[in-house]
Amino acid sequence: MEKKNRLTKREYFDKVYRHGKSAANHQFVLYYKAQPQQASFRLGVSVSKKLGNAVVRNRIRRLLKEIVRLNAARIPGGYDLIIIARKPAAEMSYHEMEKSVLHVFKRASLLLRKENTPGSN
Repeated sequence: MEKKNRLTKREYFDKVYRHGKSAANHQFVLYYKAQPQQASFRLGVSVSKKLGNAVVRNRIRRLLKEIVRLNAARIPGGYDLIIIARKPAAEMSYHEMEKSVLHVFKRASLLLRKENTPGSN
């Protein structure tokens, strides 16, 4: 993830939690808040200690960031996003996780179709 696409400070997380909307499935919760002054989206990832030790949590975090990075062209700009992993995410493979994350984005109406993405012909 590029630095400009990271949600870093606690106050940013709090604003999204307090004033944003959410969408969820069994594995993930997506909080999102429109930020029209931003050109691109910013992403924060939260993985609880309940999901496992540091190795497990960091693996989930890395996979989530990679999924979002590879699908960034399908995610509209101007949003602050927070993905929270739930317990079932710890046992998921990469492809299952990708399908589930894209499903949550679709539920939140934050996923552009492939033919609408810039650069795809």
